Amino acid sequence: MGGRILIVDDDVDGVTMLRGALRRRGYDVEAVASGDLALTWLETSEVDIVLAHLRMAGMSGVELCAALRATRPELLTIVITGNGALDGAIAAIRAGAYDYIAKPIDLESLVIAVERALAHVALGRELRRLRVEVQAARPLPSIVGDSAAIRTVISLVHRVADSDATVLIVGESGTGKELVARALHDASSRRALPFAALNCAAVPPGLLESELFGHVKGAFTDARRTRPGLFVQAGGGTVFLDEIGEMPLDMQVKLLRVLQERRVRPVGGEDEVPFEARVVTATNRDLDSDVAEKRFREDLYYRINVVQIPVPPLRARAGDVLTLAQHFIHKIASRTGKPVVGLGPEAARVLVDYEWPGNVRELENSIERAIALTSVNEIAVEDLPEKLRQHRRTILATATNAPDELIPLAAVEQRYVRQVLDAVGGNKTMAARILGIDRRSLYRRLDDETESRAAAATLR
Repeated sequence: MGGRILIVDDDVDGVTMLRGALRRRGYDVEAVASGDLALTWLETSEVDIVLAHLRMAGMSGVELCAALRATRPELLTIVITGNGALDGAIAAIRAGAYDYIAKPIDLESLVIAVERALAHVALGRELRRLRVEVQAARPLPSIVGDSAAIRTVISLVHRVADSDATVLIVGESGTGKELVARALHDASSRRALPFAALNCAAVPPGLLESELFGHVKGAFTDARRTRPGLFVQAGGGTVFLDEIGEMPLDMQVKLLRVLQERRVRPVGGEDEVPFEARVVTATNRDLDSDVAEKRFREDLYYRINVVQIPVPPLRARAGDVLTLAQHFIHKIASRTGKPVVGLGPEAARVLVDYEWPGNVRELENSIERAIALTSVNEIAVEDLPEKLRQHRRTILATATNAPDELIPLAAVEQRYVRQVLDAVGGNKTMAARILGIDRRSLYRRLDDETESRAAAATLR
């Protein structure tokens, strides 16, 4: 079993002997001369086992074990003791050492101790991996659905929940981006702390700074008292900024500084106030295009987009439509007191066939309307909105049996690109992701389409 070992000992001859013997056994071995150097080295490098002498100048082996247990509890330490120094070995074990070996060192005994420690390390890593997999598979109460697309979202939420990294949630309007943000908060260690949300598009630009950063008494006409902003109100919880793409450019500059410094200055105030909240943002805009067109600051984009969670449109998770519909039936019927329990077969077929441009929000509104109209305990087709009943799924028509009507492959590609772009509401980043091409290739295809139309118009 190979592994990486760090020897910590100020005995140069002893280190040379141990390093050579362990390297001949196939281990990757490094060495430093003191406990302080070991802690510094471990800040930037990874090992499986630390092999430390109990008695060294400066920090002792016992002190090193205690420091490692506090900062790197997953890292195993084997201490080397002098012959008969059992008290020192016991102190090291109590301080966090995994094992000890006495001098004079028997190489075979040392290798056995190292192999046992490496097996323990491997088992710990496997348990952590399984724990992550189990956690990632655990459903989130606020996110309904079991499609592959939504399982990917749930897995990503679990993976980043306890990180302090800023998160950007992207997706079309009505896909449930705020629900994902709340799920992220609820799955984290911050769950008992505030979740403070603000829709940047719903607050007038003149009030946005005060809402976010607070203000002091007298800062402006209606500032009759000092009021903390969202970042301070959230404490150590989560600040959720919805529709971040709608934020004015001058506010983007101020927000960038706040995220960099982790401090806010209230409107009219002189002192900056630190904050501890995690920041999560969301948008239905194509921020890549906005950055390219100078409508959104590139430096702020990279600051908020450390981790991105794409929320799929409802048409990309068709298997969840009926599950969501039943969820809304139960919720709305319970709230309104109507005895509606489910969908009729034809109503269910209509819901599955519809393409849901308004996403989950449109589905919920449709179910609420149907419950309001129905007089029985099952939603029928006639209870659904007319546009659902009249809808016919569109398909790309490219096939024909008439040779003179056949079109070139390039035209088929152009039609499909345009259909995908229309389906995602013009979001070029999302369209490129669905098509499996980069944005530059997408722009090139759109330019080719424009040129083709211009040439056709000239010929006419």
